[in-house]
Amino acid sequence: MSHQLSVWRAAQLLGVTRGILQQQVRNGDLMLNDGFLSSEELLRLYPHVQFEESGMLERVVQIRTESFGKRIRERMLPSQEVLAQRVFAQSQELADVRKLLRQYHDLVISLQTNAKEMAKLNPSNDAIANLANQISQGLGKVLATEPVDVLEIMDDMLKVMTSQVTVRPSGHEFVVEGHTSLLQSGLQAGLKLVYGCGNGSCGMCKVRVISGEVVKTQHYDYQLSEAEKAQGYTLMCCHTPSSSELSIEVLEVEGPQDIPEQLIVAQVRKIQEIAPNITLLHLQTPRTHRFRFLAGQATTLSLEIPGIGSVHASYPMGSCPCDDRNLLFYIEKSDSDAFAKHLFEGDITAGTQISVLGPTGDFVLAEGNRPLVFATCDNGFAPIKSLIEYAFSLDAAPSLSLFWLATEVGGHYLNNQCRAWSEALDQFEYDLITNADTVEGARQIAQTMRQDLFDINCDFYITGPEEFINTLTQELRDAGVPAVQIYSQIL
Repeated sequence: MSHQLSVWRAAQLLGVTRGILQQQVRNGDLMLNDGFLSSEELLRLYPHVQFEESGMLERVVQIRTESFGKRIRERMLPSQEVLAQRVFAQSQELADVRKLLRQYHDLVISLQTNAKEMAKLNPSNDAIANLANQISQGLGKVLATEPVDVLEIMDDMLKVMTSQVTVRPSGHEFVVEGHTSLLQSGLQAGLKLVYGCGNGSCGMCKVRVISGEVVKTQHYDYQLSEAEKAQGYTLMCCHTPSSSELSIEVLEVEGPQDIPEQLIVAQVRKIQEIAPNITLLHLQTPRTHRFRFLAGQATTLSLEIPGIGSVHASYPMGSCPCDDRNLLFYIEKSDSDAFAKHLFEGDITAGTQISVLGPTGDFVLAEGNRPLVFATCDNGFAPIKSLIEYAFSLDAAPSLSLFWLATEVGGHYLNNQCRAWSEALDQFEYDLITNADTVEGARQIAQTMRQDLFDINCDFYITGPEEFINTLTQELRDAGVPAVQIYSQIL
């Protein structure tokens, strides 16, 4: 019997992105039935699939079905309390099914007995004899051993080990593993959630539980009113699902205008020279004051220098908002940038306190599930990296492509990162291009796009110098790409 799976759950079990399955639905290769996919149809389309259910960078690594149990053992398990509740719920469901099966079986046996008795009393009545035979043959078919639905078995297993959360009214879905809180899991899945402190003090991550159960993971000071408790409200940062399925009601951030300005004092965790003129500045926020931002946005860093005063500069974020405590900046050496000058001169070291003000900018990922194409020049890669990592966490784009122009030797300072993405993710590919002339380099990228994968039905994200953006944008427009599908940020 075919098992019905949501697109999100099917992608998780098959080890492909939701974008790929959605594209197959649009192409007519798969049929949606009330928003669900048939396991029979999925196995027909993926007859030799080797199921995968791991993290972002290992999502497409093929692993044998026989190793599923081993992977489950190696993963972080939920708490004993949560695991016991989920196993109990599954046991209840199984007991209900067994009870119904016994009742149906007894009913069929009773009908079979009565039909046989009637056939003996009326041997000339072919209809009664045929009915008796039909019941016997049908019962035999039902009791016969049939091939099991592998997807259904693995889905049942995942219901014990993980919890599937559905967000209303958006319909977004994400999975909670181990002891992770609802807030952490939602952010890691790329959801734009409203929250504040992240430790149960402010109450900004308050949500209403529509169905399912949650359990507290840590102490919190914020007090819910009795009316809120009666309506099912809870704090995402301090609770995790105890049921295998959970539905919550929460409003999500729609765009940059919904992110409030924040001023947070962060601490330098690491400084690393990754290229002759590029230094990675890794800041970490306090646990009680996380920094909310959208992928692609920028922020202003301020530093107090003894005898000089405050120096500050604005830089794009080079990290994913799914990790809101660790903020990465790729800072280029520049005599006109006082902050960068002090960084390269060694005035900033591990442990230095730096003020973070922001976020700013509207160069963010648009809603949709079209293929994504990123193009950048030199150190314009920082916001592109943020967008790519965020797109990975969303797991919705059918494909992602990166074209990176370097105008100097060694300008592809994170080429190893690009290689790692490409090796781990089938839907990601990249081209590293070197050209001392920015305009010619932009034209070279346009030519490479045409040769490799050019499709005007993509969303294009471009960063870099103004002449780079203008040239590449014009090339795309001449090729028929609508203006609404081109997003750019001059750096």
